[in-house]
Amino acid sequence: MTAIVRPVRVGLQLQPQHADYKAIRRTASDAEEYGADVVFNWDHFYPLYGEPEGKHFECWTMLGAWAESTSRAQIGALVTCNSYRNPELLADMARTVDHISEGRLILGIGSGWFEKDYDEYGYEFGTAGRRLDDLAEALPRIESRLAKLNPAPTRKIPVLIGGGGEKKTLRLVARHADIWHSFGDADTLERKLAILHQHCADVGRDPAEIEISVGVRGNPEKAGPRLRELGASLFTVGVGGPDYDLAELRDWIAWRDSLNG
Repeated sequence: MTAIVRPVRVGLQLQPQHADYKAIRRTASDAEEYGADVVFNWDHFYPLYGEPEGKHFECWTMLGAWAESTSRAQIGALVTCNSYRNPELLADMARTVDHISEGRLILGIGSGWFEKDYDEYGYEFGTAGRRLDDLAEALPRIESRLAKLNPAPTRKIPVLIGGGGEKKTLRLVARHADIWHSFGDADTLERKLAILHQHCADVGRDPAEIEISVGVRGNPEKAGPRLRELGASLFTVGVGGPDYDLAELRDWIAWRDSLNG
């Protein structure tokens, strides 16, 4: 195994719900100014909590706008729902945002899970297994289309896969991901990392090539060290509207800076 020591990075998942777009744009800019390494949104059509019919904005048109309104932080979706866009189209969208942002896009993707989005927008929800099979079919198509586009992406666009399914999702991570995002706690991360390493062995890949990303909350001095010991290097705080409080993000940025020196 190749030893790869990654510096700690901090991200913000800026959830585009219950807020006017001006507040979302301002918060993305504030997060970048405070020092966030990545600003994510998410790929839903309705709020996930609070008023279910509350204000909400679409993911990828927003990423195109962020590519112009930010200048340093990486941007991406945590995560894009594979079901909502043809894989070739998604690859072209990603390439375009990559160019607009001058190489700052992370292509986050997952199999999808929020049934209301599917029902209201006319997508077939099906089963979790079928959606994962669709993702497995889509990822090589995305990779193939990215290789054909003219102009090509500015660089190899990093692919982030979110999810912790042990038989299918983590196998896809081993084959395709540059970043794996885990939604669990430290104990869950430790167990699933062992499974991911086995999938990597099965496909002949060094697991050290995959950056470990985790969603976090609370005091970084308490939550951060064990996650870091397990190999996590990207720590992402989530925040929802209408009033985006970035105090927790700033705490994690301060913790990052104390470690990175």
